[in-house]
Amino acid sequence: MKKIFVIAFVLIVGLTSCVSKKKYQEIQTSSAEQLSQRDQTISLNNQELNRYAERLATCERREATIASQFEAANTRIKSMDDQIADLKQQRDRQMTQVGDLTVLSQGANANIGNTLKQLEGKDQYIRLLQNAKSKADSINLALAVNLKQVLREGINDQDVEIKVDKTVVYINLSDKMLYKSGSYQITDRAGEVLSKIAAIAKSRPNLDLMVEGYTDNVAINTPLVKDNWDLSVLRATAVVKALQNQYGIDPNRLVAAGRGQYNTLADNATAEGRSTNRRTRIILLPKLNQFYDLLDPAKMPATK
Repeated sequence: MKKIFVIAFVLIVGLTSCVSKKKYQEIQTSSAEQLSQRDQTISLNNQELNRYAERLATCERREATIASQFEAANTRIKSMDDQIADLKQQRDRQMTQVGDLTVLSQGANANIGNTLKQLEGKDQYIRLLQNAKSKADSINLALAVNLKQVLREGINDQDVEIKVDKTVVYINLSDKMLYKSGSYQITDRAGEVLSKIAAIAKSRPNLDLMVEGYTDNVAINTPLVKDNWDLSVLRATAVVKALQNQYGIDPNRLVAAGRGQYNTLADNATAEGRSTNRRTRIILLPKLNQFYDLLDPAKMPATK
């Protein structure tokens, strides 16, 4: 009996093992299919996540670009605000100026009226000025010719130069003829030319005489002369004093001026150039009140 039971148990176990192994294979196959589906699902999910990641990166780049554009727009707006504020300030200043001009124009209306009245005879006044200029040119030309005729006798042409410059006649005199070397003392030879210039000046009392002293650029420093400015002024003053004290020219007609080593005629780099620059210029010029009278419309001849 016991033996029969053992045989039955073995048969049962064997049958049971066969059934379980089949089911196990079915389960294993089903699991493999499920795992494959899961992997496919995970792969699809990963692909979807990658697409979302790319979209997110694109959105972030766009956001950064928009933020940059927004910042640039704010900067432009601030700049425009500053320009608007500046334009407002300019407008306010212009309004103030316009107001000031309005006030000034009210006060200037009377002057404008007077000016217009004075210009009513403009044609006659212009002709007057043209005639005066022609007359002045003729007088200056005659004066220059007269001076050349008077001064050329007994005087080296290189020591005297006579020129007409616009409204004045001037005479350039070399320093070697007028002064002792390196000094402002007048030489005896200077009297030859100064006496003749004085005679011309006395014959024309309507002219003033300006005496200008010039030097070269060689430095000088003595107990009496500190530099070229001093020397040029002292030389001009010496000539003025000689014209006044020795030749009787009215001091009210005389002007002394020093120009130092400046306003050169030649290059100081050469001995010849320095010699040219060492000079005294005597300018014969009309008195200023004559010019003022000439330009005064009130003294214009009446219109015929």
